[in-house]
Amino acid sequence: MEIYALYGTSGTGKSSSALELAHRMNIDAIIDDGILIYQGRKVAGTSAKYEKTKIQAVKRAIFHYEEHAEEVRRSLEQHQPGRLLILGTSQRMITRIVEALHLPASIEYIPIESIKPPQEIEAARYVRETMGRHVIPIPRVEVEKDFLQRLISSATQIFSSKKEVIGESTVVHPPFSGGRIVIHPQVLRKIAQATCSRYEEVSQVVKVLFSFEDLPRLQITLALKLPYLTDITKLVRDIQEDLHKEASFCLNIAPASIDIQVASLELSHS
Repeated sequence: MEIYALYGTSGTGKSSSALELAHRMNIDAIIDDGILIYQGRKVAGTSAKYEKTKIQAVKRAIFHYEEHAEEVRRSLEQHQPGRLLILGTSQRMITRIVEALHLPASIEYIPIESIKPPQEIEAARYVRETMGRHVIPIPRVEVEKDFLQRLISSATQIFSSKKEVIGESTVVHPPFSGGRIVIHPQVLRKIAQATCSRYEEVSQVVKVLFSFEDLPRLQITLALKLPYLTDITKLVRDIQEDLHKEASFCLNIAPASIDIQVASLELSHS
């Protein structure tokens, strides 16, 4: 059995990246927070994400309880996966899991930073810290069998480049997660207006929309008045970069995307 380990601090998006990584590397089994997932289905274990305290969650995730570890060991022996991906917050945590499950010590470590851009990692941390959302990389129906009353959000399908469904990630709110942060839309609009007003080419900020449903995303509609032959692409890119800086500085939010639409365009010869 080949062992791979995806590691990174809590809230950096490991679980949401696990299915895509497994699909790309032909990995047929995943261990994440106390559960064994084989070919897209939970086959053994109990998720640490439903423990009542963080200490209990950590113990569950590293298979501290012998009965829990033995269940997963038996399932691994039964299914005999060729490649196994283990998720953890550090190499030390991965080592604890490998030892508890009596797995081969030869491990190929993959830091989350090597497969996920820094901006997406920041956005994932925002979702974890403000909304308390955690991800389990198995279909929603599998979770519902055990945790029907605890499931909060619906599943998000992940597609391959051929638009084939390769798995799902189920979003849950563990009991030990924190609350939410609510930002008034007017505050967001004021920040966007103040940033865009620095550009004399922006004649009006028509609309400002923020979405927090999966990742923080910003959509802005502008009216522009430009001198003839102005490089519009560079102008829009500059505005996007300034908006990202201001949102990060003022709100401690790094938008996963900033989309700018031009509602009207007026050209001048001066």
